[in-house]
Amino acid sequence: MCVEFRPAPPDTGIVFFRSDAASGRRIPALVRYRVEVPRRTSLREGGVRVDMVEHILAALAGLQIDNCEIWVDSPEMPGCDGSSQPFVAALDAVGSVTQHVPRQQLTVRRTLRVGDQRCWVEARPASHAGLTAECHIDYGPTGPIQRQSLVLAVTPESFRRELATARTFVLEEEAAWMRRQGLGARVTCRDLLVFDDSGPIDNPLRFPDECVRHKTLDLIGDLALAGYDLSGHFVAHCSGHRLNAELVAHLLAKVAQDGLARSA
Repeated sequence: MCVEFRPAPPDTGIVFFRSDAASGRRIPALVRYRVEVPRRTSLREGGVRVDMVEHILAALAGLQIDNCEIWVDSPEMPGCDGSSQPFVAALDAVGSVTQHVPRQQLTVRRTLRVGDQRCWVEARPASHAGLTAECHIDYGPTGPIQRQSLVLAVTPESFRRELATARTFVLEEEAAWMRRQGLGARVTCRDLLVFDDSGPIDNPLRFPDECVRHKTLDLIGDLALAGYDLSGHFVAHCSGHRLNAELVAHLLAKVAQDGLARSA
């Protein structure tokens, strides 16, 4: 499996290109192309899909790279070590350039929430320009993952330092279910964090709160499906890919409907 990042002209946005598909297939990284697949973000256009794109999207959004074609030769993106760091390292190795066309921005003007009392995600007006991500996770008082919270003003520097290396995590019973569904058949406990009752199995944590850091990374990747530079305070409480994408879709609908946010 090969992933190749290619420069793109202004206003291209982020686009996946499946070079192995008949005549190739372009799949824009926009929420309207998202399809529901458990525990991952997947996109589909014309019957051709790209799966597990969230860590690539997080790397690009975290580094504030907004025009890029991603050429791939397989439907599933490589999991690598379960983080965005391999993609960040590849992008940093070649660098980026400033283009002379401003990117469209979307600024949150009023609070919008999706979800229920247990699991929700919302967009709030921010006190300063830029994107602030706030995540809270709570797997209950008896589980191996403690309640964790993180608030981060997202910049390329803070993304590299605080989020890029945070890895995917699952509970042992979730990993077993995924294998029964044919997902992650080649993945081992060394490729991501699998928690049993006593903690991560055969894999030390990179941060004491690595789990909430990864959830924040996922949130940033999913918010990239808006196709805008976002300015606002985004708060996720026990959320996941489906709810994150639902917020993006509702936010864009509100923009079109009544000017919840300003785009320029």
